[in-house]
Amino acid sequence: MPGFRQGSIRLARVAGIDVFLHWTWFLVAVIEIGYLSGRYTTPFWSALEYLALFLIVLLHEFGHALACRQVGGTVDRIMLWPLGGVAYVNPPPRPGATLWSLAAGPLVNVALLPLLGAVFVVVRGAGWAQSLPNAYHWLGWVLAINTGLLVFNLLPIYPLDGGQILRSLLWFVMGRARSLMVATVLGVVGAALLLYVGLRRASTWTLLIAGYMLLNCWGGLQSARAMIRLEKLPRREEFACPNCGAHPPAGALWKCAQCGQTFDTFETGAVCPYCGSQFPNTMCGECGQAHPIDEWVIGASASHQAGSLSSPAT
Repeated sequence: MPGFRQGSIRLARVAGIDVFLHWTWFLVAVIEIGYLSGRYTTPFWSALEYLALFLIVLLHEFGHALACRQVGGTVDRIMLWPLGGVAYVNPPPRPGATLWSLAAGPLVNVALLPLLGAVFVVVRGAGWAQSLPNAYHWLGWVLAINTGLLVFNLLPIYPLDGGQILRSLLWFVMGRARSLMVATVLGVVGAALLLYVGLRRASTWTLLIAGYMLLNCWGGLQSARAMIRLEKLPRREEFACPNCGAHPPAGALWKCAQCGQTFDTFETGAVCPYCGSQFPNTMCGECGQAHPIDEWVIGASASHQAGSLSSPAT
């Protein structure tokens, strides 16, 4: 997945969310518009079809983004690039909140299906296939694009929406780390099958998508292994996160923002033993919220603002 700052163009800010477009989108657009030109009598309709794909993907990503905000999460940017779109969402670390944030994207495509289908039925009945063939075929392809994106995204292959939805469902019964492990292992299998299909058909796009999936699955596997190791660590029962109630793990898992060394913030009272920096807030590795360390003490009632010590390494 490309870096959103490097090689990207900021298109707009909608509802407080920055929309970025990676420069490679233009390169692929030229190639795809040329490839699509055989469907229409003029290049205008080819360009219009590719712009429709752009709009559908953008609406899909805004579905993720707005649903994430609805459950109390944060999102500030969306990146569009040749292999699709990415909404940089950060939902609360709960299976239900994560599930809704993920499912809302495909639900946008579901909502578009009857709308596009009804329009297509009307224009077909009006005889557009003979009188306005370009517009008729364009509407048919837009309906097919939306349907294809919906079906593909719901495949249970991580990191597609279907794979991440499966992970969220498993989270209810298996926990956060093991559900991610299972989803990414299944994702590797699915991506390998897609890689095989791409090789058999000599499809560059299929190979690129399969490679992207495999890279994400590898990153997911590494994260799952780190979370499982973290779960096995002993917990400091005398402390609890003021927000989610989780007991913090014991160990040198917090990183000093000043010198970069790791230490156990609960052992040193939020003071870095290497450079002496005092941190007013400690972040919870479970919910991502930060609070003064005295609020972590069981029974503490003090109230302060959140802020700066980085979370446990995973």
